Amino acid sequence: MASRAFSYLHLFITIMVSLSLASIAYSATLSPTFYDKVCPKALSTIKGVVEDAVNKESRMGASLLRVHFHDCFVNGCDASVLLDNSANIDSEKNAKPNFNSTRGFEVIDKIKSKVDKVCGCSVVSCADILAVVARDSVVALGGPTWEVQLGRRDSTKAYRTEADSDIPSPNMDLSALIKNFKKQGLDTQDLVALSGAHTIGSAKCGVFKNHIYNDTNIDPSFARARKSTCPRSGGDDNRAPLDPTTSKFDTQYFSNLLKRRGLLHSDQALYSGGSGSTDALVKKYWSDTETFYADFAESMIKMGNIDPLTGKKGQIRVNCRKVN
Repeated sequence: MASRAFSYLHLFITIMVSLSLASIAYSATLSPTFYDKVCPKALSTIKGVVEDAVNKESRMGASLLRVHFHDCFVNGCDASVLLDNSANIDSEKNAKPNFNSTRGFEVIDKIKSKVDKVCGCSVVSCADILAVVARDSVVALGGPTWEVQLGRRDSTKAYRTEADSDIPSPNMDLSALIKNFKKQGLDTQDLVALSGAHTIGSAKCGVFKNHIYNDTNIDPSFARARKSTCPRSGGDDNRAPLDPTTSKFDTQYFSNLLKRRGLLHSDQALYSGGSGSTDALVKKYWSDTETFYADFAESMIKMGNIDPLTGKKGQIRVNCRKVN
């Protein structure tokens, strides 16, 4: 009798857990508490792996943040950027803005494996992992925190053509950048605030070569210094820091722009000596860390809400690199 009672209890618990998972999996709205009941250890598990990865290599923080950017700007925040090539997938990893550039995928794989183990099943989407990882990477490097909205589901498709056209180019001028961000529902303040992510990380010579050799809106001494490791011919893979404090999330990026020391053409396009439409914001963020942090956090939440898959759309991938 006791054995039968235990079996009924076990069955009841299993049914209730399944119902709980179903209600979570098919919620049509994003919420910062999305996983609180079904997997309360999910976020702390993600944070632990991110902190370990950034401690081992500070550049990884910028790389993980960049993956989230490149995901959201292509058909919304749906983890399509994580899909590998297959018979039915033309991977976004092979798009020009990502090829041999976007990285950190092994860290995402590790997080997915650990989170699924902690949760007991694959309930946390790869898209949500990217959003949380972006926040935790910024925090690990001394930047602001924010409540990540959760409940995204994963795409079953990749969008390589859109990745080539929709991810902002480092060669864009201000009008092109504003237009690009507007297409995503992001305004000029979002553009300047989110560009502040370039306070961490580095870029390849091939990406900024045209800026240091051909642009006029650049400090000559800065251009000479960059040319020493970025020759006019060759050396395209040589790297340079996006700002001098490349492992610290701060306002140095905006200080650089005021001195005409933005590494990328698209960076310096945000400041043109006081007459540009975004010049005032650059000055404000340089002088007011608190305002920059607050606006950056707000813009990250806004970007993370670009066209998420919710409800019964998409799926929760078991392996972030391939469709179930």
